[in-house]
Amino acid sequence: MGKTSGDYERLAFRHAPDATLILADRVILRASLRVEAVFGWTVAELEGQSIRLLYPGQTDFELIGARARRAMRAGEVYRDERFMRHKDGQVVWMEGQGTALDPEDPLRLAIWTYRPIEAGAAASSGALEPLTPTEKKVARYLVNGFTSKEIALALDCSPRTVEVHRANMIRKMKVRNSSELVSRLLDAAGSLSA
Repeated sequence: MGKTSGDYERLAFRHAPDATLILADRVILRASLRVEAVFGWTVAELEGQSIRLLYPGQTDFELIGARARRAMRAGEVYRDERFMRHKDGQVVWMEGQGTALDPEDPLRLAIWTYRPIEAGAAASSGALEPLTPTEKKVARYLVNGFTSKEIALALDCSPRTVEVHRANMIRKMKVRNSSELVSRLLDAAGSLSA
C-alpha cells in the first residue's frame, strides 16, 4: 500500500529538524518529536498546554507575544531570538520563527519552529560572573531586544534604574557600548538563569 501526500506531510511534521509547534490562541495543539530534545518535555506533556510553559516569565510571554502579533500582521514570517525555558528550568537562547495562518488574527492559528542557539566560549568561561543578580535579570531582557522602558515595566523599576544597570554592565564586561554588551551577553547566554 502506497503512502498518500497526507502521510508524508504528517511524517515531515513529526520528524522536522527543528522543534515545531502548531498553536491555537497560544495553546499547543501539536508538537513535533524534536521538542523533547530542544525543551525536555515530551510531546504528550506539551500538547494542550499554553506556550507560556516555555517562557522564563509572564512578562516575556506577554511582550514577545505582542511583538510577534504585530509583526505577523505585517509580514508572512516573523523571526526573532529570545530566551525560552527548558523543562529543567534552564533558560536557553533560541531562534524562533512563526507564521500565522490568518494574518488578521495571528494568534488564532500559527506554526512556530524553535532552534537552540549554541552559547559561545564566553559562557563556559564564566563571562557573567561579575554581574549582580539584578544585572543578570536586566541582561536577559536586553538580549531579547527590550527597551529600557519595557525592562523597567517588567522589573517594576524606573527606566533610569535600568540605564544605570546597563552602564555598570558595560563597565564590568569591558565593552564600549550597548551593542557590544548585547553581543557579549549573547555569547554568554547559556549562563543566564531565570
